Amino acid sequence: MFDRILIANRGEIACRIIGTARRMGIEVVAVHSRADADAMHVALADQSVCIGEASPAESYLRGERVIEAALASGAQAIHPGYGFLSEDWRFVADVEKAGLAFIGPAARTVASASRKDEAKRIMAEAGVPVVPGTEAVDAKAAAQAAQEIGFPVLIKAVAGGGGRGMRMVVGDAGFASAFASAAREALAAFGDDSLFVEKLILSPRHIEVQIFGDQHGNHLHLFERDCSLQRRHQKIIEEAPAPGMRAELRAELGAMAVRAARAVSYVGAGTVEFILDGSDGLRADRSWFIEMNTRLQVEHPVTEAITGLDLVEWQLRVAAGEPLPVSQDELRLDGHAIEARLCCEDAADGGRPAVGRIRNLVWPPDVRIDSGVRDGDVVSPHYDSMIAKIIAAAPDREAARRLLLDALASLRLDAPATNAGLLEASLGHRQFIVGGVQTDFLEQELKVGDDTPPPTAAWALAAAAAHGAPARQGAGFVLWHPLERRLRLTSGTHVMDLVVRAIGDDMQVEMGEAHHLCSASDGRWQLPGGDGIAWSRGPRICVSCDGYREFSVVDPLVGFSGHALPLDHVEAPMPGLLRKVAVRVGNHVRAGDVVAILEAMKMEHALTAPRDGVVARLCGTVGEAIEAGQPIVEFEALPGAASDS
Repeated sequence: MFDRILIANRGEIACRIIGTARRMGIEVVAVHSRADADAMHVALADQSVCIGEASPAESYLRGERVIEAALASGAQAIHPGYGFLSEDWRFVADVEKAGLAFIGPAARTVASASRKDEAKRIMAEAGVPVVPGTEAVDAKAAAQAAQEIGFPVLIKAVAGGGGRGMRMVVGDAGFASAFASAAREALAAFGDDSLFVEKLILSPRHIEVQIFGDQHGNHLHLFERDCSLQRRHQKIIEEAPAPGMRAELRAELGAMAVRAARAVSYVGAGTVEFILDGSDGLRADRSWFIEMNTRLQVEHPVTEAITGLDLVEWQLRVAAGEPLPVSQDELRLDGHAIEARLCCEDAADGGRPAVGRIRNLVWPPDVRIDSGVRDGDVVSPHYDSMIAKIIAAAPDREAARRLLLDALASLRLDAPATNAGLLEASLGHRQFIVGGVQTDFLEQELKVGDDTPPPTAAWALAAAAAHGAPARQGAGFVLWHPLERRLRLTSGTHVMDLVVRAIGDDMQVEMGEAHHLCSASDGRWQLPGGDGIAWSRGPRICVSCDGYREFSVVDPLVGFSGHALPLDHVEAPMPGLLRKVAVRVGNHVRAGDVVAILEAMKMEHALTAPRDGVVARLCGTVGEAIEAGQPIVEFEALPGAASDS
């Protein structure tokens, strides 16, 4: 066994690996950027080495600096975690050349398995069914391939994973821009802008199988995980085992995954991912291989929960030459586990990552927390927005679901914005409760990203009640009539003015001519008609009904005339790199038109016009580093349009 290892990563996964290494008596060396000098993983490690500036391209993606740090510190092996260099075969080859052990598969395996186009070819030869698609292509060939395959299609990055460099395209019109955007994002995340095109499966369930191999030719699987609940192709809730999975299909998918592992002589922890048509139950003849991840997955804790195993310990032992500790027949499923990824992002603003300091952090009890942040830490624009994974395990699925819901409800933190409300709404949705959600659940069922006016006035009424109830305590005293407050709520680009009155334990809400009485139950306010609920979470009000929305309360000092926010310019919501300006001075734009692309947190973010107008001035240059709040495009009203003031 190794005496000392280096972790070529940061944040939650680095802290997770350190925990197991410590238990096994292995010393740990951490690497960090200048921005991460005081990060949690650095504080937990035995040694630390600064490898560059804040940008991943100048630190965590610099493989030569990572290897130099390992050699200088006396580490015998490098653990890549996930993301960054974990699936870069050239880095693995350099690690091997330097005489260090790589805690993962060999370079030749990574080269073939982590490139999605090559992996599909190998799997097809091994008899594993694959989704129809192309090998890596340029933009012109990709457009032609999309025509031949038939829309809708997915454009996907050949390298890496995590949903980055992936775009869904439904027709010719948006294909070229989607291809260019996916290429830019793939290059920023993985250093490789190669793309391919594959058929989009309708009614998709995303099921993956955890595999393991050792250096002695042994391979096995550790059952499946359901990762269908995704936003922008990134998983936010995962569970094991998959709802609706029959024992026969589990065995069949497991056998296919092991066959895939043997086809590439796999060593270490990996994942074989399948897409299944979930329109009429799960069946083997409607299951297709989509990719292999040659690393530990973010969601590995749910597999650990149902098997009682430590997968990081298995990684370390296999990398040190030990055989797998058990056979396939000795593995057993026990209970159910669900994981929620807590991210700093603004659900009311299209899920855009949010940056800033975390304060007053109190983790919930009775669940597993895998995190790389502490109270007082700053969420940086340079890295992934996930700050923790909350994992609930119980004897059955419903008990695990309720435990995770309770944990999210008791979570306490002050942060720029989080997706905690969206996670609660997802776990409480009737379709999730039944089980078997599909990958478009958030868009189709919760209507996330939909900026049309809230479906009914009841949404705003319940939101006002949820805000008004805690506010009335200590809010003042009046005689002869109910205490009332005027509120202005915003949801996306929509503004609503309301009056809230305390009537006993209930709240009466007035919106225009409508008057409704809202009642609370278990801390949740019932929408008029009883079809949904609203609850407060920090400065936001969450509403789950026929969809999900978050409302913000406008500071009364802004005033009750005019717009709550200035609408004469588009500004950067966070620091980042300006990748594209899509308009010119004098262009007429409509509300919602994309005017610029900002790269931050390893993803591209489309900045859109807040209203109809004419581009008056461009304030940013492509390739320029942009600060949060910096104007990028300024507008003036369309000729003849009424003033906003």
